[in-house]
Amino acid sequence: MTNASPSPNTGSPVRKTPLHAWHVANGGRMVSFAGYELPVQYRAGLMQEHIHTRTAAGLFDVSHMGVAYLTAADGRQETVAAAFEQVVPCDVAGLKPGQQRYTQFLNDEGGIRDDLMVWRPHEREGQLGIIVNAACKEADFAFLQERMPASVVLAIRDDLALFALQGPAAEALLAASVPQAAELKFLQVTRGRIGDAEVSVHRSGYTGEDGYEIAVPAEHAVAVWERFTADPRVLPIGLGARDSLRLEAGLCLYGHDMDPSTSPVEANLAWSMQKRRRQEGGFCGADRIQRELREGPARLRVGLKPVGRAPVREGAPLFDGEASATPVGRVTSGGYGPTLAAPIAMGYVPPAQSSVGTRLFAEVRGQRLPVDVHALPFVPSRCKR
Repeated sequence: MTNASPSPNTGSPVRKTPLHAWHVANGGRMVSFAGYELPVQYRAGLMQEHIHTRTAAGLFDVSHMGVAYLTAADGRQETVAAAFEQVVPCDVAGLKPGQQRYTQFLNDEGGIRDDLMVWRPHEREGQLGIIVNAACKEADFAFLQERMPASVVLAIRDDLALFALQGPAAEALLAASVPQAAELKFLQVTRGRIGDAEVSVHRSGYTGEDGYEIAVPAEHAVAVWERFTADPRVLPIGLGARDSLRLEAGLCLYGHDMDPSTSPVEANLAWSMQKRRRQEGGFCGADRIQRELREGPARLRVGLKPVGRAPVREGAPLFDGEASATPVGRVTSGGYGPTLAAPIAMGYVPPAQSSVGTRLFAEVRGQRLPVDVHALPFVPSRCKR
């Protein structure tokens, strides 16, 4: 979900998460990103952080993301679900208590304003929780204030820190404090306590590994973080490895692999729209989405594997031949995949060029480099289904 590359200086004051001082004291190399100062890596370095997350457990500070709750004034789940289904294409009414889904905010043209997680809490009827991207959260919350009826109240939770504990050791680490976390399946939610902190635990993440996202009251953030990092199985992980992990997992990066011109169908996210919503519509941009589902989109997001060792980066045009004059597509994310020890990328191409194994050419510094369309994800998901 999260944009994971440093953002340019906009002149706005740089914000800090509750863990900022900890990051600085423990070797975090800080960069400006989405209006926050965040660690891009620690002393171990990006490669070691990436590999450690795949083999043990990585702990990410994602407190810059936006957490909010929507509550129906009448206390009825049907009220808040019906309102929220106006702005997202997933089945919100079908959420069971403790269940979470991935979805997108759409504009009236069917383009993606942002992607997000939505869940139905156990503890209160007539309520939904959401987590949105840091760079978009102010616009997202303004959009919801504009689009939600007076019967639904939005409460922004700036009083929370948010951590992601990811990797094969994550379950054992968290279950030591929250035993019920071990029983969760992917995209299920529970509550528990870690030390003195009451926390919300979500079995989800952005790495393709099994793991959790944990919402913690800000005043307990350092104590909970240090409880995890005291264990030798855990390394703190910066934005750099977060980006390489999500690329290997074939996950979209908002502002790069999707934007307000991109539909969920083009982004190969049609799986996130359940059957009822595809058929009934009733959400922003539904005409375009339903047309693309029937007729196919003009382009599709695909995985790309460079044939050589040279990486291809965002913005590189894609051609269907070494001598072709007109690009057929564009790279939207690219970099090195440490697990694969090879460069990998994603981009958009017409459906005719989207089949796995199709040979394309990326133009890099005036040279045409061969790349093959590759199945996504590059590294198989280990989420607990």
